[in-house]
Amino acid sequence: MDMVLLTALGVGGATVIGSIIGFCFKKISHKFSDIVLAFAAGVMLAAAVLGLILPSVEYGGKLGLLITVAGIFCGALCLNVIDKVVPHLHRLMGVEDEHHRGNANLSKVLLFVTAIAIHNLPEGIAAGVGFGSGNVSEALLIAGGIALQNIPEGMVIIGPMLAAGISPRKTFVAALITGLVEVVGTLLGYFAVSIASAILPFALAFAGGTMLYVISDEMIPETHAHGSQRGATYALLVGFCVMLVSDVLLG
Repeated sequence: MDMVLLTALGVGGATVIGSIIGFCFKKISHKFSDIVLAFAAGVMLAAAVLGLILPSVEYGGKLGLLITVAGIFCGALCLNVIDKVVPHLHRLMGVEDEHHRGNANLSKVLLFVTAIAIHNLPEGIAAGVGFGSGNVSEALLIAGGIALQNIPEGMVIIGPMLAAGISPRKTFVAALITGLVEVVGTLLGYFAVSIASAILPFALAFAGGTMLYVISDEMIPETHAHGSQRGATYALLVGFCVMLVSDVLLG
């Protein structure tokens, strides 16, 4: 349990670390942030497949494939519904452009931060479900991939909020809240699987589906939006291979 709590704090804390970087470097280049985000996408892709989806098939027994496919689509559909209600990063990045033009809109910025907080919940659940499988090394790799993704996400919160006239203190508190949501999600995922181990195969696939959705719908489009497609592609491959090697060596 101590390991789960520390990991939850680490996953949520990554957003705070990203926000601190955002305070220190308010004009981080798109090329740098895209490379970091693409690397994180590669790590998350490997974590979703190796740490969640394949174990789901294994734990599901005779119905493993059916349970896994259903779980993946349910996870993706869940985030799709959330997207309909509150769009996420690549749909709201116009806020950052407004920052550069000095014309940020406060309500849109707050929607932007709310979207990140809402999307952090299923990501946290994915980290918690990983621990529910009992494979600590896999769970740590999954959590590490999510934490890496949270750093650039925390970075992009800061500039738009400051440009909208929100004080640095309130801006930091908002970033902290988005991180705490992920901590709550991690604990929820862990306890849900621990209490009802029968749902483990579906829960693993559901978490994998949410991660695949985030990677395809949000992370990859964002890394290709500023002219750094080739660098982002190789960064994604590096992230995937780093995760693959780590999984084999720790396996």
